[in-house]
Amino acid sequence: MNEAPTLPAAHVCEQARLSRDARFDGLFFTAVASTGIYCRPVCPAPTPKRANVRYYANAAAAEAAGFRPCLRCRPELAPGNGQWQRGDHVVARALKLIESGALAEQSLEQLAARVGIGARQLRRLFVERLGAPPVSVHTTRRLLFAKQLLTETALPVTEVALASGFRSLRRFNAAFAQANRIAPRELRRHPRAAAGAALLLRLGYRPPYDFPGLLAFQRTRALPGAEQVDECSYARVFGPANAPGWLRLSAWPGGEHALQLQLHCPQSTQLLGVVTTLRRMFDLDANPQAIADTFRHDAVLGPLVARQPGLRLPGGWDGFEIAVRAVLGQQISVAAARTLATRIVQRWGEPLPAAPLPGLERLFPTPAALAQADLREIGLTTTRAATISAMAQALLDGRVDFRAEQSLDAFVARWVALPGIGAWTAHYIAMRALGNPDAFPAADLILRREAAADTTPLGTKALAACADAWRPWRAYAVIHLWRNAAQAPSPPRRRKPEASA
Repeated sequence: MNEAPTLPAAHVCEQARLSRDARFDGLFFTAVASTGIYCRPVCPAPTPKRANVRYYANAAAAEAAGFRPCLRCRPELAPGNGQWQRGDHVVARALKLIESGALAEQSLEQLAARVGIGARQLRRLFVERLGAPPVSVHTTRRLLFAKQLLTETALPVTEVALASGFRSLRRFNAAFAQANRIAPRELRRHPRAAAGAALLLRLGYRPPYDFPGLLAFQRTRALPGAEQVDECSYARVFGPANAPGWLRLSAWPGGEHALQLQLHCPQSTQLLGVVTTLRRMFDLDANPQAIADTFRHDAVLGPLVARQPGLRLPGGWDGFEIAVRAVLGQQISVAAARTLATRIVQRWGEPLPAAPLPGLERLFPTPAALAQADLREIGLTTTRAATISAMAQALLDGRVDFRAEQSLDAFVARWVALPGIGAWTAHYIAMRALGNPDAFPAADLILRREAAADTTPLGTKALAACADAWRPWRAYAVIHLWRNAAQAPSPPRRRKPEASA
């Protein structure tokens, strides 16, 4: 069982604070006893005296200790600490559920039951590991998102409350005032966005961050009609069809360590979920330094990390969409799989009454739409069509799912029980749909070639043994090796099918 990570050593925190090192942004927070404020380590305010400084592993712990967020460096803009959610420890699994909104709909007792322990024990573990109980972690997350919306948008306070998960405006006002020592309306005096316009939000990350590399990966797989990817941005339409939203993600101007999100979301209650999905999809909460430290001295990956710093894990917008595309990618090239996926969108995707952006006019089909569809109409083989139909039905029946709290082994075991789904496909889905950093499709021929010391590919078992040294970041090794193969293609030779998705 993996233990949850702890606060960085005091001397590391101190050095990062004094140097305002962006690599540690979000990995800890600095609280100042003389002011009662907590900050990001990159805060531009004058450096406080060391005697007044306290370090906390997360914003919830700082707020539980009585500190309020800084209005200058704005802790709500810090990237998340994805390491807290890594592994199968109950704290990590519970944090994934909180991130997906579990406590907005369920009680603490129900959350604890989903990770297999009692509520009292879960609360104790959270206080020991994170410095704050689960409800405080959940509340702090909602309030920081509300603070960003209040600062950067012109959304009415009532909609901000709904968007951040509060069903009562009175309760939101009270919680916000208690955490920030000011009323929500005090941040609305000078809104930065015109009412009715698309929202403009900053999504922070820790450098280095290879955004062009992520876009390149997404661009070769983009589905016309549902998404658009160019050299500078990613755009997508999302449902429901009767009130569709759209988004565009690009680099923040001026070199700031953030992406710029343009977002039109008719339903305020979807906002936090959309932002959470994009943070996973573009791997904004990764700690590139920890990943690089694991690979740096490896004979295979060390040179690639030095040459390709900041490489991130490219996720997908929707789990079912990624699963369908993974099955389509079996035995054919990326381009051919994209062609088939495009046909599926055009044939069974729900058309929108009006395109919110030029070229974005359809939603990807739901499991219900494909469970009974005759996919042979678009050129799929009978076997492949049956696999996708069975997979869609299994999702409807609850035999498989994309629940955040399940372990990698449990996820793979359930998916490979479906006809036509092997270990390669299951790991690929886990890597891109769940953002699991340790997913590893060991049977992939490109990986076995790239990891070999000579021209003879490694066997699957040999590669899996080699990859043990890359844990818990094996999925990042996959992306490094795939990127290296794409940049320096080997002489033409017959490729094994599972390497093409």
